[in-house]
Amino acid sequence: MRHIHIAILAGSALLAAVIAGCGSAPPVNKEASSSAIRAAEEVGASGVPGASLYLQLAKEEMENARLLAAKGDKEQAESMLLRAQADGELAVALSRGEADKTEATQAIERVRALRQDNKLPQERK
Repeated sequence: MRHIHIAILAGSALLAAVIAGCGSAPPVNKEASSSAIRAAEEVGASGVPGASLYLQLAKEEMENARLLAAKGDKEQAESMLLRAQADGELAVALSRGEADKTEATQAIERVRALRQDNKLPQERK
């Protein structure tokens, strides 16, 4: 009889710990996903082929998260929001990388032009 009481007490303690663990998980912030998408749009991700794909994915994932939340599937909705945020941030990074690449190419061309302009007339031939 004593073993049964101990088992019930241990089971109750375990159940309480599981419930407390689930209840203490931080909620996912929808604003972080929205901010990542807005940032990607502001840096021109829609004009960069690789970045535009991830921007579109992020938008679709935000919509899916909204639908899942409306159905009451909070866990899946939070997962979808995290994916949307990650894809939005990736779109930003890809856009900035493309802008940096373009800027570097333009700088190289300016250096070549300056070198050509600074050569002596007999060296230009």
